Amino acid sequence: FKATLGGLSDSKVKYSRLATDDDGYIDLQFKKSPPKVPYKAIALATVLFLIGSLLIIIGALLLAGYFGVTHSDRTVPVLIIGILVFLPGIYHLRIAYYASKGYRGYSYDDIPDFDD
Repeated sequence: FKATLGGLSDSKVKYSRLATDDDGYIDLQFKKSPPKVPYKAIALATVLFLIGSLLIIIGALLLAGYFGVTHSDRTVPVLIIGILVFLPGIYHLRIAYYASKGYRGYSYDDIPDFDD
């Protein structure tokens, strides 16, 4: 009686006995690879942070009256846009900083990468 498995007879299949103390796992599969740093995303976060900071400063100066403003109703939107651009920039820069320092709970995986 010759059993076949997928068209191969059992005489061509090579078997090897497992070690008795082996649980089927190897240490290499649990080793973490070094983190991939998303440089493009960090650069974008830096640009957002800088543009947002600049818009917040300009909006605050416009609101304070340091510039001759003819339409004062346009100062608040500059502040709002500055805050909306500043917040994601500072958030992702903070994650990148803490991940680079190795703080627990922070990883470069938390920053969206555009290469995927």
